[in-house]
Amino acid sequence: MNIPGDEFYALLNEALQKRGEETLQRTLYHALREAVLNGRLQADSRLPGSRVIAQQLTMSRNTVNAALEQLTLEGYLLRSRQGTRVAQLAHRDIAQSSYAPGVTLAQRVAKLPAPTPRGTPVPAFTPGTPAINYFPLPLWRRLYDRVLREEGSALLGYGDPAGEISLREAIARHLALSRGIDCDASQIIITEGALEGLSLCTLLLSEPGNIAWIEDPGYAGAKSAFTKAGLTMVGMPIDGEGMRWDGQGECSPTLIFTSPSHQFPYGSVLSASRRLALLEFARTQGAWIIEDDYDSEFRYSGEPIPAMLGMMKNAPVVYVGTFSKTLFPSLRTGFMVLPPALASVVKPAIGSLLRGGHRAEQRTLALFIEEGHYARHLAAMRRLYRKRYKQLREVLNAELHVAHRVLAGEGGMHLTVAIDGIDDKAVVQQSKFFQLAPAALSGYYLDAAQGQSGLVLGYGNTSASQFAPAIRRLQSIIMQLRGAKG
Repeated sequence: MNIPGDEFYALLNEALQKRGEETLQRTLYHALREAVLNGRLQADSRLPGSRVIAQQLTMSRNTVNAALEQLTLEGYLLRSRQGTRVAQLAHRDIAQSSYAPGVTLAQRVAKLPAPTPRGTPVPAFTPGTPAINYFPLPLWRRLYDRVLREEGSALLGYGDPAGEISLREAIARHLALSRGIDCDASQIIITEGALEGLSLCTLLLSEPGNIAWIEDPGYAGAKSAFTKAGLTMVGMPIDGEGMRWDGQGECSPTLIFTSPSHQFPYGSVLSASRRLALLEFARTQGAWIIEDDYDSEFRYSGEPIPAMLGMMKNAPVVYVGTFSKTLFPSLRTGFMVLPPALASVVKPAIGSLLRGGHRAEQRTLALFIEEGHYARHLAAMRRLYRKRYKQLREVLNAELHVAHRVLAGEGGMHLTVAIDGIDDKAVVQQSKFFQLAPAALSGYYLDAAQGQSGLVLGYGNTSASQFAPAIRRLQSIIMQLRGAKG
């Protein structure tokens, strides 16, 4: 050895004394590995025999041999009939280097919109979060247990990459009744939420550098998906009839993203004339419309708004839905509905893009829908959210004394309050200290500096008893920030 025997055994004994919950074998392995890497045991140094090491350390020879064999397998030692030697390691000094290399992320990562904090418990006014404490968890557990009892280990494989056929059939029947969409299971792909659906659309239907029209302001997830795909985004302004587009003076898009039934965050409904004009434009230009139907189940006046996908035969529309808003976010289950021609062309590629999975959860959800529990839950949540919507409007009228305009329509789980002349991002930051999590309206624009300032207030997860004190707190924060600015 290149170090005296007593020093060698002192090194190993010191490690054994500090081993904690590690086994003797792993402790010996780590001590010898570290000694090789830091140079205390140099290349070609010969180690004592395993019998001698075992006697000196008062341990089993099998334990010593197991550690030496692992080091030999990994290339730190060489063992032969002549004994055990330390291997020659190229660039061994790298393991001891404290140099931290510079990290440069791809440029598109820097362009991603700021994420919405996702924590538990959910702070008041967090947009996009349903009343999860109202979800019938005991019922869901019984259905889940039933699925496992009946099918057991048969559900442990990957499954169909497009999703469980029972769930796709249940979704098709539900959409026919609730959204006016005539489709079958072959046109439906199950995804991990709406965001994966959007990402799949970009992979299947666009190339980097293509143009995508998006609502401005609009859903941050669409911006993320299009940014990751390297698309050039063009913002379309929003008014009381939804996306405003006159069909002139704009570069021809490959993808058009819209939330026509309840625009996020303004809440407006895309008018029938604009829907038809957009469908005709997409058809003539060879573009695809991505219809985000994130919370149309919660409409509080009039009849449900039919989906664009059902407005014309062979509409150039990919319909994207999610159960994160209607059930609970951690379910991470969404879906896409493709026109028949697109579905047949896409089918061979799905196996390369998706692997299936979450089969028991998908089967449980299929039962939840088929046995009528989903419809009953939606009806209960619609009543709850309608009540909270009205109560929040009343509290805003009574407690928010700064000049403001309520923009969101009668539906969904949020209200958007436009307030001129405030630093809405600073208001959001200050709100965190009081367990409030409204979103800054300006943050949903492509250019926040040019956007309308205000707050997006999610009431799905917030009880009515919290409305008045929370709005008073926001009023106080706004006035304090205005005073500091002045």
